[in-house]
Amino acid sequence: MKQNQLKKLVSFFYEIGNLRKVIRAHQQMLLFQDLTDNIATHSFRTAFVGYFLAKELKADADKVIKMCLLHDIEEARSADQNWVHKRYIKVFEDEIRDEQLKDILHSKELIKLSKEYQEKKTLEAKITKDADLLDEILLLREYQLQGNKEAEFWLNPNKLKSQQEKLMHTKLAKALSKEAKKQEPTFWWKKLWTPNRRK
Repeated sequence: MKQNQLKKLVSFFYEIGNLRKVIRAHQQMLLFQDLTDNIATHSFRTAFVGYFLAKELKADADKVIKMCLLHDIEEARSADQNWVHKRYIKVFEDEIRDEQLKDILHSKELIKLSKEYQEKKTLEAKITKDADLLDEILLLREYQLQGNKEAEFWLNPNKLKSQQEKLMHTKLAKALSKEAKKQEPTFWWKKLWTPNRRK
């Protein structure tokens, strides 16, 4: 690898590492502060959700994981905007992503995947969006368990589908959403805890 390629790639790694410091903007509307909720942690769980959706729906899981990891990278430069901000702000996401990805190794593949996700025409792009929305539902449910009434409203306004569910493309994502809204976020460890250490 040439020195200028090394330099650009390391610079890109530093930039995407900065996503750990980009707090998600929905916290303002949820009247809640959670320093663990950032774009990097969101993208991490979104990638896992996307992987399982893709495998079950016989889609290209490798492509979905890459799209999940790419889907919010522009927010390293633009920050995150919640659904109120979006009413008033224009962000040049394509321009940001093109500048972030140009001239780094394998940039053509990453730019192509990013554009495919933005168009939402392929099954993989739709699955990626569903994974993004499912992560939001899981997070809202975690906040609801902590007593956050705004999260409860966003999960189930007037006993109707949540905004996230209305935007979902696949039946599987909608079914997972329903289960996530019923299941307690602590269910996974309820049968694991013990007061005694192993001997």
